[in-house]
Amino acid sequence: MAMSEEYRELGVSIPIGPFHPALKEPIGFRIWVEGEKIVKADIRFGHNYRGIELIGARRNWIQILYLAERICGICSWSHQFPLAQAIESLMDVRPPDRANYIRVVVGELERIHSHMLWLGVLGHEIGFDTLLHLTWGVREKVMDALELISGNRVNYAMATIGGVRRDITEAKRDILLRKLDDLLKGVETLRDIVLTHKLVLLRTEGVGRYDRELALRLCLQGPMARMCGIRKDVRQDEGVAAYGDLGFRAIVARDVVGKDGCDAYSATAVRVAETIQSINLVRDALMEMPPGPISAFPKPIVALTRASKAEGEAIGRYEAPRGEVIHYVRAAKSDKPKRWKVRAPSLINVYSTKWVFPGHQIADAVVIAAQPDPCIACTERALIVDLDRGERRVVDHAYLTELSRRKSKEVMGDV
Repeated sequence: MAMSEEYRELGVSIPIGPFHPALKEPIGFRIWVEGEKIVKADIRFGHNYRGIELIGARRNWIQILYLAERICGICSWSHQFPLAQAIESLMDVRPPDRANYIRVVVGELERIHSHMLWLGVLGHEIGFDTLLHLTWGVREKVMDALELISGNRVNYAMATIGGVRRDITEAKRDILLRKLDDLLKGVETLRDIVLTHKLVLLRTEGVGRYDRELALRLCLQGPMARMCGIRKDVRQDEGVAAYGDLGFRAIVARDVVGKDGCDAYSATAVRVAETIQSINLVRDALMEMPPGPISAFPKPIVALTRASKAEGEAIGRYEAPRGEVIHYVRAAKSDKPKRWKVRAPSLINVYSTKWVFPGHQIADAVVIAAQPDPCIACTERALIVDLDRGERRVVDHAYLTELSRRKSKEVMGDV
């Protein structure tokens, strides 16, 4: 299909689009460039519809909890927990205090592993593979801790209606506390590296810059909002689970680096600081966890029977590593939901990058695309079209990463 005259005047078009299943949604980027400068960007969602919400309409209230985990392999708890919240709200059920503390532990461990994964990927994209190895070494320890609690390293299957499925024994608590001490040392070392290393500064400061007004207008979520100084966090605003008891307060960029830079560096600083905060939250939750039951119901069948009598609608909200996740459910006295709707933060954060791509070099594209920590498939192929010459060449994500790494070598050679 022919391009519009407006787009033809922009020169070279670089479509970047994955056509394979992603963690939550595949995505397509298209950028227009003049030489090495990006002049326009467009983002397209919905290349592959998995139909998880539709599948949920054929599952009962217990079964959809485990289906929700499959929305995202990195932050599976961040979908299972708010769905459980929504169902509990329909039933007017309050989980026991001990269950709420365990929910905090699982959620914050998942946040640590998600932030460490993102930081490692960022390091790889800019040619700082040492950072990749260090962060993923820390992440392995976190996943070991999650396996100790739940038996699984990815999908933990911990939440149930009215509480959690597994307790944290005193023996496990002691092991976790020792692991947290090692984690804290590792993350503090990473913080010192990330916030001061010349390569990180040169490749992230001023890259992907927003401003507070744009962030508010676009409704940025999670660390993307907090890098702009917007102290917005469901854990703080709603006090879900036991966060209200633990005195949680969201971190913004100026708390870490003294200013709200609204760029990739500020986003990095916020995520590193949140990782340390999460370690401390897990420790506090383990130390202050009250005794008692871990579920409001003796057996899942009792919870399912009670849920089957519920009628009305409710929402569950949680601050996932990428931002606010919302699960909406509607019940009509059935063992299955009448409607289940999910709103994930990547839908907002990733689309917002089209406003900040212009003005940057092609080599910065991978940094800007990675800045929101998108929960999408990796960009596998790009088609570069020179409209003047009529030439085409196909490149993959490795080529764009190589451009980014080449720029890193150039900027480091200037210092």
